[in-house]
Amino acid sequence: MRATNWIDAAKVMQQRGEPYVLVTLLGCTGSTPRDQGSKMVVSAEKSYDTIGGGQLEFSVIQKSRELMTGTEATQVIQHFPLAAALAQCCGGSATVLLEYIPGCRFRVALYGAGHVAKSLVTILGGLPCKVSWFDERSDQFPQTYPDNVTPMISMAPVASVKDLPIGSDMLILTHNHQLDFELCKAALDHGGLRHIGLIGSETKAERFAMRLDKAGYSQEQIERIVCPVGSLDVPGKLPMEVAVSIAAQLIAIENAGAETPVRRGLSWNHLKNQLGTQPGARQKGLAVTLSKDF
Repeated sequence: MRATNWIDAAKVMQQRGEPYVLVTLLGCTGSTPRDQGSKMVVSAEKSYDTIGGGQLEFSVIQKSRELMTGTEATQVIQHFPLAAALAQCCGGSATVLLEYIPGCRFRVALYGAGHVAKSLVTILGGLPCKVSWFDERSDQFPQTYPDNVTPMISMAPVASVKDLPIGSDMLILTHNHQLDFELCKAALDHGGLRHIGLIGSETKAERFAMRLDKAGYSQEQIERIVCPVGSLDVPGKLPMEVAVSIAAQLIAIENAGAETPVRRGLSWNHLKNQLGTQPGARQKGLAVTLSKDF
């Protein structure tokens, strides 16, 4: 990632669907490496920009990566006495907001780089999902593609299926019927995929069902493969029409069972009760003390 500041880093991480923590220096007391409002981004492997370096930044990065083990968005406000707890010679204290943005759980494994797949990728590029795009032919991938799409040149696409994250949506759109069949078997063997879509006709679906039955798969397993893939509400045979149909089906699956939104994160009343200034101290910015683990 070529990110020189926290804004660029956050934008790229968001586009890629990667988890990260946005760090904000809320308030300062006394001497601190940087003033309130300073920000940085922490990913699983790197950090971007700075809140001043030293033990403060080291401790913040550690705390950020502890938050990244969770699956839900989290906000933590932490107070760091620089001299007393971190042996930093500045002598002041800093209050830091850590906002964990979890990685995208809407993951699509796309097999095949033909006309429909190319059209589909342009749509998925505008959705909050992370796409792994597999094909054996490197020359079939376009020169440019959305940031949330990762082309995977694979000479063994069937073997790659077992490594797909649990809950992924798998789309089989290759040019080779035998490869399609082997991918279907691998998808059923995976056992943890949310959706398995296979491009083709009703005739192809019937023939694959018979072959899978002879291969020992149960009727319940076979019925997990959606063929023809796509929403019946979106007609058409042009590549973009088929791509829109497939994207519509994925969106419906992703939003199935969505409940009425409820309050998440920190409420304003909670913040009013918890946030406050420290009497008798010289403040810069907003001073907060929710926890003092350090």
